[in-house]
Amino acid sequence: MISISLCMIVKNEEAVLARCLDSVADLVDEIIVVDTGSTDRTKEIAAKYTDRVYDFGWIHDFSAARNYAFSLATCEYIYSADADEVLDGENRERFRVLKEHLLPEVEIVQMKYGNQLQFNTVYNYDEEYRPKLFKRLRQFSWIEPIHETVRLQPVIYDSDVVITHMPIQGHGGRDLANFERQVQEGRRLSRHLHNMYARELLTVGEPQHLMRACACFEDSVEDPERSGEELLEAFCVLSRAYRVQGDALGFFKYAMKAMATGGCSELCLELGLFYEQDCQDPAEAAMWYYNAAYEAEPVLILESGRTQALEGLIRCCRQTGQERQAEEYERQLKESTALMAQAKP
Repeated sequence: MISISLCMIVKNEEAVLARCLDSVADLVDEIIVVDTGSTDRTKEIAAKYTDRVYDFGWIHDFSAARNYAFSLATCEYIYSADADEVLDGENRERFRVLKEHLLPEVEIVQMKYGNQLQFNTVYNYDEEYRPKLFKRLRQFSWIEPIHETVRLQPVIYDSDVVITHMPIQGHGGRDLANFERQVQEGRRLSRHLHNMYARELLTVGEPQHLMRACACFEDSVEDPERSGEELLEAFCVLSRAYRVQGDALGFFKYAMKAMATGGCSELCLELGLFYEQDCQDPAEAAMWYYNAAYEAEPVLILESGRTQALEGLIRCCRQTGQERQAEEYERQLKESTALMAQAKP
């Protein structure tokens, strides 16, 4: 049986921390809680479960805080959990079996992160695999019988453990503020963060967030090192930003640039919303919603080419008296909703 260190970073989690720890405390061998500046009872609650509670001065860097927590672990494996996660009875047993039988060569265990769509997160599936259990010390090994080389890729195991995500509030505003700080400090967003910033903006961004993001994504458009996918992400954000500001010229400038590069469901959806809401033209809007659903592919938000596009088609068909077609799109919407609830492989 392997030994496991539970490592958490927390801040003002008094409402959910005990719920999380109650579900996992007896499955791990040590609990390490790193507090990044709580002003409530978080540290007091953590102290009921472990004497290993530490302070970490917040520097607007989640990776730095997690690296510090990991550095304090002493067991063979590290389980990384957030305070708003819960293991139910069935998955506690799966976790226990995993702990008893995990093969020593496995370096990362992925677990399904569930209940994502209920809380308007940036993720596209209700269940999605995430790396959660990590071997603390990696052992390098040679592979191949001839022209031998060191194995560089970790050995990853996709487990059947499902972690239920149960936040009591969204993190979108916090995350967007952090993105804005990174940009203001002159950081060039990595490909990963560029994608996540765009997703956050299209998922929960208010008009003021979109307006403040324009300079960042306009820089991306002019950056020759950005990939074609990153350009499409920038076009999506800028088109949304200018549309909600009522700037039709700016909107079409970036929407047409996107279409010239092949387009995507998000841009077709924006054009549908423009013609439906700004022009009161449901027939033209329906054409763009149809393209979002059936002729294009999403690059950021999967729902833009499924649920959101079909909802637009239903509205437009009803406005133009096409009730039978609206009912057909409603049938497809139900199928799409069921599909979205499936786990990402």
